[in-house]
Amino acid sequence: MAALGYEAGAKLDSGVEPVGAEEAPKDVKMTAYMHGQPSPFLEDAKLRRPMIIEIIEKKYECLKKEMMPYIYHMTLIGTAAGCTGIFTNFTFRHTFKVKYDALKTYASLATVPFLSTVVAHKLLVIDALYSDNISKENCVFRSSLIGMVCGVLQPNSSAFLKNGRLATKYHTIPLPPKGRVLLHWMQLCQTQVKLMAIPLVFHIAFGVINGLHYYTVFESTLQKTVPEE
Repeated sequence: MAALGYEAGAKLDSGVEPVGAEEAPKDVKMTAYMHGQPSPFLEDAKLRRPMIIEIIEKKYECLKKEMMPYIYHMTLIGTAAGCTGIFTNFTFRHTFKVKYDALKTYASLATVPFLSTVVAHKLLVIDALYSDNISKENCVFRSSLIGMVCGVLQPNSSAFLKNGRLATKYHTIPLPPKGRVLLHWMQLCQTQVKLMAIPLVFHIAFGVINGLHYYTVFESTLQKTVPEE
């Protein structure tokens, strides 16, 4: 019986000691891992972040290369619209004999046609091309219509009304009869209105050329991107 008790005690002792011996190093390892080593998720995030930044930079460079021809031509046609606004303002100021608020009228008639032309081309032509909603003929028509409206009609009407009001305000021309203000102004500006046919033809032709160019650039970009996908 003593031998059996001794053997049982030995077995119990042998069973307890390994458990304690195994558990102590696990706790040490866990504390060492928690305090001394970073999380694997943080390491993955640190490794992925440069890759994500590199992909974004490549996408931005590709988009910049694709948009450069559009930006150049939008700036060009917008500048032409701004120059037309300056020319019409000079013409109507000379006709109405206005010498006041020169900076105000020139600034507005240079910037508004430029911005309206650029924004209209971006929204109605380029975005429509990339959404695949317009054909080649429609692209040319929209571009020429934007050149006609934003490049000629809008600055002409704005210069006509602003300088006419200044002429009435400062009495630089004889006052028209009541109810016939626009008719009186039109009679004074008959030659200048006919002269605006020159920039009108120019902007329509320029719009047609730009519309063809936009569609050609879009087709070439589409052919480059489709095989890569």
